[in-house]
Amino acid sequence: MKPKKSLGQNFLRDKKALADIIESANLIRKDLVIEVGPGEGVLTEQLLKNARKVIAIEIDKELAKRLQEKFKDTKNFELISGDILEINLPKLIEEQKVETEGYKVVANIPYYITSPIIRLFLETKYPPKEMILMTQREVAERICASPGKMSILAVSVQYYAIPELQFTVPRTAFFPVPEVDSAVIKITHKMEQLEKDERKSFFRVLRAGFSAKRKTMANNLSTSLGVEKKIIEKTLQEAGISPAARAQELSVTDWKKIFQLF
Repeated sequence: MKPKKSLGQNFLRDKKALADIIESANLIRKDLVIEVGPGEGVLTEQLLKNARKVIAIEIDKELAKRLQEKFKDTKNFELISGDILEINLPKLIEEQKVETEGYKVVANIPYYITSPIIRLFLETKYPPKEMILMTQREVAERICASPGKMSILAVSVQYYAIPELQFTVPRTAFFPVPEVDSAVIKITHKMEQLEKDERKSFFRVLRAGFSAKRKTMANNLSTSLGVEKKIIEKTLQEAGISPAARAQELSVTDWKKIFQLF
């Protein structure tokens, strides 16, 4: 089958990379695994050997038919033909009766919707315990960044979870060969119950702080939030942060301090 460029299909063919993903997932027999974009089913096959059940979600109808045929005699396999971003995820988890036990997401996700997929699982009512995801190397490094190189993406992920870079995968491990190298990251959810209004307000402040990369925090927050600069400077100082600092220099803890003071 010819991969569809419109769906960002690059099929993993490297056996070592597959084995390393399974090792990073650290699966046990009672685990429920959700796999997004199973493609040809090579990772699916390995997941089925190590987990209690694998729910594979595939948007490509032709691939979905092939997967259904390939695993028709596999009892711990379930296929959902559809778009992960349109599925009622909380309902799906409730049907599996694992709200308290949790589940894992292990996937070679379509790179063009990396951020929406990660956000979906981090913000859903029943988030996964862990996500082991193959993504672009550059994106993986951005997600796992430390203060000094932070971005909205890094703070957003680290607000909910602890991301760790596991290993890199060369572009030659895929068919067709993509233009970039890849990496596998593990995202461990902090499992804190955060109020929706709190999240909304926090990310409003975050976007304000990152509104102009070269400007200071004091300038960005004052301009974007419509608050007098002197008040912003005082608030930042109370949080132990220099008004001259820039957004990329701050940690998630710093952002939480700023938010709480506002």
